[in-house]
Amino acid sequence: MSKLIARIPALAKAGVEAATPKLNTFVHYAKVELVPPTPGELGGVAAGLGNILKSAQSGAWKNLTVKEATLDTLVAAEVLCWFFIGECIGKGSVVGYQV
Repeated sequence: MSKLIARIPALAKAGVEAATPKLNTFVHYAKVELVPPTPGELGGVAAGLGNILKSAQSGAWKNLTVKEATLDTLVAAEVLCWFFIGECIGKGSVVGYQV
């Protein structure tokens, strides 16, 4: 038992050394990806929605490749799943609201 306790600091140091590069990578991408949009970027949202409406009206969505259509469908399914997961978290249960 005392040998195990004596090895704890060495194991902890090895764990920290192994996790540091991955943690640094996570922090780097978190600073870039998890920031809220700036007011300048909100104009791009309106332009993007306008492009989506034009594409829907002109039928440009018919010219997508199978790979692009599959990826778009998977993204839409992911957004829908996250919406339902958020609803379940907000409700505090899977079925029904607590009144």
